[in-house]
Amino acid sequence: MTNKLFIVTISAALLLGACKSNQSDLMSNEVSAKQDTIMKDSTEAFEYVSEQFADLRILRYEVPGFEQLSLQQKELLYYLSEAALCGRDIMWDQNYKYNLTIRKTIDAIVESYKGDVNNEDYKKFMVYAKRVWFSRGIHHHYGSEKFFPECTQEVFAQFIANADASKLPLNTGESVKDFSARLLPIIYDPKIAPKKVSLDASKDLITNSAVNFYEGVNQKEAIAFYEKMINKKDTTPVMIGLNSKLVKENGVLVEKVWKVGGMYTQAIEKIVYWLEKAITVAENPEQKLALEKLVKYYKSGSLKDFDDYNIAWVKDTQSAIDVTNGFIEVYEDPLGKKATFESVVSVRDFEASKRIATIGANAQWFEDNSTLLPQHKKKNVKGISAKVINAVMESGDAAPSTPIGINLPNNEWIRETHGSKSVNLGNIVEAYEKAAGGSVVNEFYYNDAIKKNVLDYAGLADKLHTDMHEVIGHASGQIEPGVGQPHETLKNYASALEEGRADLVALYYLMDQKLVDLGVMPSLDYGKASYDEYITKGLMVQLSRLKLGDNIEEAHMRNRQMIAKWAFEKGQKENVIEKKVENGKTYFVINDYLKLRVLFGELLKELQRIKSQGDYKAGKALIENYGVKVDLALHKEVLERYNKLAMAPYQGFIQPKLTPVMKDGKIVDVTIEYPKSFTQQMLEYSKNYSYLPVIN
Repeated sequence: MTNKLFIVTISAALLLGACKSNQSDLMSNEVSAKQDTIMKDSTEAFEYVSEQFADLRILRYEVPGFEQLSLQQKELLYYLSEAALCGRDIMWDQNYKYNLTIRKTIDAIVESYKGDVNNEDYKKFMVYAKRVWFSRGIHHHYGSEKFFPECTQEVFAQFIANADASKLPLNTGESVKDFSARLLPIIYDPKIAPKKVSLDASKDLITNSAVNFYEGVNQKEAIAFYEKMINKKDTTPVMIGLNSKLVKENGVLVEKVWKVGGMYTQAIEKIVYWLEKAITVAENPEQKLALEKLVKYYKSGSLKDFDDYNIAWVKDTQSAIDVTNGFIEVYEDPLGKKATFESVVSVRDFEASKRIATIGANAQWFEDNSTLLPQHKKKNVKGISAKVINAVMESGDAAPSTPIGINLPNNEWIRETHGSKSVNLGNIVEAYEKAAGGSVVNEFYYNDAIKKNVLDYAGLADKLHTDMHEVIGHASGQIEPGVGQPHETLKNYASALEEGRADLVALYYLMDQKLVDLGVMPSLDYGKASYDEYITKGLMVQLSRLKLGDNIEEAHMRNRQMIAKWAFEKGQKENVIEKKVENGKTYFVINDYLKLRVLFGELLKELQRIKSQGDYKAGKALIENYGVKVDLALHKEVLERYNKLAMAPYQGFIQPKLTPVMKDGKIVDVTIEYPKSFTQQMLEYSKNYSYLPVIN
């Protein structure tokens, strides 16, 4: 979602994905600016926190006002939620070709286990199982590195031996012993598929990535294959390679398209079944047309049909119910071409939408008054539809870890010609806030005055950052004629540069009186708090997500460090940001917020120039010089300080459960429940929505 934030807003979204800002980024404890204890108001019955394990915390979210929706709306939400869940296996297979085999094995072990659940080996196994469920595979959902069980390989083998063999994904005629011997090296050997997505530019990005988008193909071959398809004279180009796997068959490169009758057809047929049900209860003709075009795309696999769907979807601005469903974000492809499956089903929060709508209504003012070069400014910002939504169901790349903001579609010419939709996931943000902790603020911010400002102002500042990142950030700027799509010109750096560009738009205007005048921000103190957070998190706190000695590869983390590190370096002469070391602890303190805003504006202009002109060399230099390398001593210090807080740096969600109430063969109501067990939900999903065959 390219604009998935997963937007990154500074504090909470800071650690989220934005362009899905779109991926994302997910809100994390570390980014929270609230109380140090979990907030459980005595008058609030809903429990937001479910459990914590490894580096993960599992939360729950509510859907306010669901009971007051009409039967038609509830029925529509149910059908769209089923369509979302039917595609979840696709994401598992996309992440790594053996993930479904491993998941089915884990499920069989858990369902068959009759022993003591407090046995230390089983407890270690269960932590691994939950990590796999959370990450939709054996690679970390954010860092992309392979993780391993803490129980020994011999213990794991015994768990497999004791499982119900009928539930194991055995090959025909294969014994459980032989299956175990085949599977366990994939799980335990650190040399097998060590990284899901490798962005190390010194190596072949495809052959060093475990993600299941290419087979028998190297980076050079893939780039050459797709470059032949590019027509720079085409003013309405499709996003080449978006919905297919590229494989080599008999020495020839072939695309396996994800569609009905093609790859993943078993799951896609089910998605289409539920979408066609949804069409019968659509709220209005515009929504009905968009869903019909989505079904047409799934049946044809044509990216032209996908563009037609996106245009129709953008035009549907009146519906209360909305959905994103499809192959959308390209973060998991090292070449930035192929998209993972995801779906977010939602209902509009009309009251909360007023703030984001105000920002969207003034998009042209923000564009006109930005620091972009005149030729890179849009003269007529098109159709930015902005709203706050409440998530009802998330699946694929959007669950359990979720974006907090979304801006779509990702195809640049559609955005420029037809506009885009920007949303803030209000109830997801609410859940993060309710479950938040402020220990990070107390540990990493320099003095009481800064801490107080962050605690007092970061909540709204985060929402505003997300709003502007999505609504005016991704929608701003234009590409020079004949340059081509950013994912073609900027290649593997496109995502990080785009997220950085959208972040900078938000940062630049968070210190603008215009937001106060519009009534969406009470004072510039909120902007100052957002600056404090962005610099501290970009230079320090986000390093808690890396293993000591690792460089940064995830696009959103690269973008944040790039911005913060560049601003720190460029402002040294005037001491704009000061590095202080006291009592063995490092802090970064902003001495001049207005000068920092000027620096943000300068970098914004340069990032837009890079995008507008397709300047790959300059984009690569910015990311590699400022966004990738980590100061080892500072990293060690951050890990030591952060680990003492005993906090999980990543969070995700158990999804609500929608159940139709039937009478005489018709749906007469749809109820909503909020499950509390992550394990139970994962097992239920595997039982009810496993449509793809295991490829061993």
